[in-house]
Amino acid sequence: MKKTLPKLLATALALAVLLSLTACAKKPETPLSKTALFLQSQVKEPTFGALGGDWVVFGLARSGEDVSQKYLDTYYKNVVNYVEEAGGVLSDRKYTEYSRVVLALTAIGKDPRDVAGYDLLLPLADFDAVVSQGLNGAIFALLALDSGRYDIPENPDAATQATRELYVEEILRREIETGGWALSGNEPDADLTAMALQALSKYRENPDVSAAVERGIAALADLQEPNGAYLSWGEENSESVSQVITALTELGLSPEDSRFVKNGQTLASVLEWFSCENGGYRHTLTGEADEMATEQAFYALAAIHRAEAGLSTLYDMTDVMQ
Repeated sequence: MKKTLPKLLATALALAVLLSLTACAKKPETPLSKTALFLQSQVKEPTFGALGGDWVVFGLARSGEDVSQKYLDTYYKNVVNYVEEAGGVLSDRKYTEYSRVVLALTAIGKDPRDVAGYDLLLPLADFDAVVSQGLNGAIFALLALDSGRYDIPENPDAATQATRELYVEEILRREIETGGWALSGNEPDADLTAMALQALSKYRENPDVSAAVERGIAALADLQEPNGAYLSWGEENSESVSQVITALTELGLSPEDSRFVKNGQTLASVLEWFSCENGGYRHTLTGEADEMATEQAFYALAAIHRAEAGLSTLYDMTDVMQ
């Protein structure tokens, strides 16, 4: 017994050292990892939908954070069931419904051209129907189609067969004279301008696009408050910051670009003003975590991570297709 005891103590000590080293090697918590855990705790059964579904799965798949295959499989199963029950018609007015689910499916490596036997790219080939929704329709159709470099299918029911060129021209047509974009009026809106830049980022070899992009970047820099924040309806909000971060990374620019550092505040530091202790993000500086604000902040953080890691951009999912 006396000879055995030292061996047992030595073994216990070795195990303690090993556990200590393992704990030290644990990946440090970051805003990205914290929000990934928060979203999965809040959305346990992801399905088709603008909130609590497509954007959550899209962000998780593009973040590089741990997400179980079971979680992604559950989402896909629920989407298939929804599409089947809807007869392949996700909406007859909001074509961003198709674009959003195409982005999420592409992010998890599923083919949007065959979901319960339906091609979810086909509605995006109806140009007139897509743009009837407004600028959002053209922007997200282009992002969805480009995410996997998909060929646009022929839509025999479309009055105007969509092409990438038509969508680009539509976005350029809607540019405000002084630069930037908005749903209406002559004053640029930060969110819409950032989203338009995301969609146009892959077409800058076109001189007209390149010039519009430069005007859009200048508009976004001018729209910033002296403290680096953005206003919407008179209040500082996180979603605008998230969209601008995403736009800059899609354009290959750093969110710390000097044009967007105001009073020592970077876009990433401004975004963290809206963070909650539980990992969520607020819409404004007051209140609780907001689902839409959290989802957009999360994929903006994912966009920063991908840029810093030298990976393809948030919306360039050709890495998934390889």
